Amino acid sequence: MFLISMKPDSLPIPTDQGPNWKGIGYLVSIVSVFFLGAIAWPKPEDPEWHLPVLIAGMAASILGMGFRYLAHRKQQAEIKKTKAEARSS
Repeated sequence: MFLISMKPDSLPIPTDQGPNWKGIGYLVSIVSVFFLGAIAWPKPEDPEWHLPVLIAGMAASILGMGFRYLAHRKQQAEIKKTKAEARSS
């Protein structure tokens, strides 16, 4: 009854405009990893294992942020695809 009066295109669909705040946040986090790594860089008197562990920790953190951002982009693409399918049906 109510669906007859509704046109399929009557609902506004938001578009992706403006900055990608999630991506910017991940970039800021990556930069902060380098700043924190610079402060934690081992001194000559520190044990030799500190440097590879620090580098591995920094790399793991950056890699994790990259994976989370890729998951976010995949989710956004799925949402966009679902909206397009809903509009076409």
